[in-house]
Amino acid sequence: MLNQFTWVIYPYLCLSIFVIGHIARYKYDQFSWTAKSSELIEKKQLKWGSLMFHLGVIPVFFGHVVGLLIPANWLESIGVNNHIYHIGAVYIGNIFGIITLLGMILLTSRRLTIKNVRKLSSTSDIFVNILLVIILIMGCYSTIFTNAVQPDFDYRQTIAIWFRHLFMFTPNADFMIHVPWSFKLHILLGFTIFACWPFTRLVHVWSVPISYMNRRYIIYRKNKV
Repeated sequence: MLNQFTWVIYPYLCLSIFVIGHIARYKYDQFSWTAKSSELIEKKQLKWGSLMFHLGVIPVFFGHVVGLLIPANWLESIGVNNHIYHIGAVYIGNIFGIITLLGMILLTSRRLTIKNVRKLSSTSDIFVNILLVIILIMGCYSTIFTNAVQPDFDYRQTIAIWFRHLFMFTPNADFMIHVPWSFKLHILLGFTIFACWPFTRLVHVWSVPISYMNRRYIIYRKNKV
């Protein structure tokens, strides 16, 4: 029962909150869609942290798309065998994963240690930053250490199949039974942040492709009485 809840009910619950939450926030609270900027308070750490995070997270995102959504036999049919794939996933993926993690650590440290940035930050801002750091740590740990300890484990034959079945509405929690704990924690925290997404500053991600040119003004400073 716990296995069914964890790997079937919980993911669908998180994804439902993700979709419905975004629709509700866009409809009723567009004014808060743009993230509050702390650029005028401190620029150097923001510049480098943001640069490293975004430089790393885009390749990491597409790496997850390839690894989770494209079946292994499809890649083999175009010449990407298991050896070539794992070179990309383990070595290149880890490089960008670590860059992303270092950028997120810098951004989180800035938010927590610089007094005026901390004052500008909401509880959800701090929560999201810390959660992202933990997710990235677990992702890097899973790829580097878990794969080294359990070299026979292939997430494309377990996690990836389970993930695709979720979106085909034929979920099967049995695929996750023998998955290492580090991958499981990484996945559960990933779905958790999807559930939190509509209620945090992460919604500003959609401002670039959807409404950047028509964006509302940015709040640079919040005065407290």
